Amino acid sequence: MLSYKRILFTGSNGRFGKVFKKTHASKEYNYPTSKELNITDIKSVEHYFKKNKVDLIIHCAALSRPMDIHNKNISKSITINIIGTCNLVKICEKYKIKLIYFSTSYVYPGSKGNYSEKSNLKPINNYAWSKLGGECAVQMYKKSLILRICMTEKPFIHKEAFTNMKTNFIFHDEVAKLLPLFYRHTGIINIGGKTQSVYNFAKKYNSNIKGVILKKVKKNNLNFNVSMNINKMKKIVNA
Repeated sequence: MLSYKRILFTGSNGRFGKVFKKTHASKEYNYPTSKELNITDIKSVEHYFKKNKVDLIIHCAALSRPMDIHNKNISKSITINIIGTCNLVKICEKYKIKLIYFSTSYVYPGSKGNYSEKSNLKPINNYAWSKLGGECAVQMYKKSLILRICMTEKPFIHKEAFTNMKTNFIFHDEVAKLLPLFYRHTGIINIGGKTQSVYNFAKKYNSNIKGVILKKVKKNNLNFNVSMNINKMKKIVNA
């Protein structure tokens, strides 16, 4: 973890946050509640960082599921995922704190796959737009790292899986274990597992899962090939 002795993690009550907290329970980590640190309120953010010294922020707090919430309540999506992230970027710039921001593979177009960190972006749904909105602020602050991640719960919670949609799914616990390897890096890194269909990924852990075909992209707010090139990640992990 290099010199990072005071690490703040936002979103510890989320699905990934709960897994990360179990994996990293050492004294270096601090897991404030939303009452202690309300990222959507700049005064709350200012107050917290005046009282607490932080070397590194891992920013996972976000509005994610259900996906249609980002269509039904755009204001909430913007407030949490964009404004909340912007508030943290302002504080990081003010106090010179390293920031790691959790984004999503869905910021890529999802039509041809194998997207590198330098590929053009075209979010495939409003959730991805909200995460890209956060990315815009983070990109302005050079002491930062954006992780475009494709991860899911363990075990795979769905009874059906798409046979014709390719992704890089990786389980939450794997990301939690790998994350410290990226602390010293800046820029953008794609994080995920082997490129394969959602069905092929899921059937390894559930032989009874049913394969279904993704037919209507617009209706499902998904696309057929959102796979990423993860060579950059592999070089760091295997170094």
